[in-house]
Amino acid sequence: MSKVTILDHPLIQHKVGIIRREEVGTKDFRNIISEIAGLMCYEATRDLKLEDVTIKTPIAETTVKELSGRKMAVVPILRAGLGMVDGILSMIPAAKVGHIGLYRDPETLEPVEYYCKLPADCSERQIFVCDPMLATGGSASAAITMLKQHGCCNIRLMNVIGAPTGIERVQKDHPDVDIYICAVDDHLNEIGYIVPGLGDAGDRIFGTK
Repeated sequence: MSKVTILDHPLIQHKVGIIRREEVGTKDFRNIISEIAGLMCYEATRDLKLEDVTIKTPIAETTVKELSGRKMAVVPILRAGLGMVDGILSMIPAAKVGHIGLYRDPETLEPVEYYCKLPADCSERQIFVCDPMLATGGSASAAITMLKQHGCCNIRLMNVIGAPTGIERVQKDHPDVDIYICAVDDHLNEIGYIVPGLGDAGDRIFGTK
């Protein structure tokens, strides 16, 4: 079973509380989502491997730590996932970026694919899938399936707010994918929105309705 890590750092929880508020406008919402994603990186990358490297400071030679092992890639689920990319890249600027486009059928609530563009070497990279909301889990599960079909086997999912339904769906479909999330809310309403949630993250990031 995949591990669910709830990121309870005070700065993250404070910022999540701000973006939940109905009166927060597009600019502030977009900026804070990006800030939250950057903070989430600290936990999602906590176990990355390091190696010793000898360097020369202005004073003397010394041994320092550098990242080793797999390269990384950030894969947002369009469109709301785009709001998390810059924050993640601010922490891991060498990461490549792929894109997976899915929309939720309003009748079935199941995901429908419309776009997929990934780095050519994505199968060799540590993949961070990002989407602010984990509601039914259908889009996240479908995106992870698409990545696995491209040979990716080291995948982590990053969400800001989720519901138990979405977490259970991802754990059932992809027990090898760990989930990093800032808050787990109560339930989904009749149209598949997280309650209390924060509304439609894509609309609030891009100022659309």
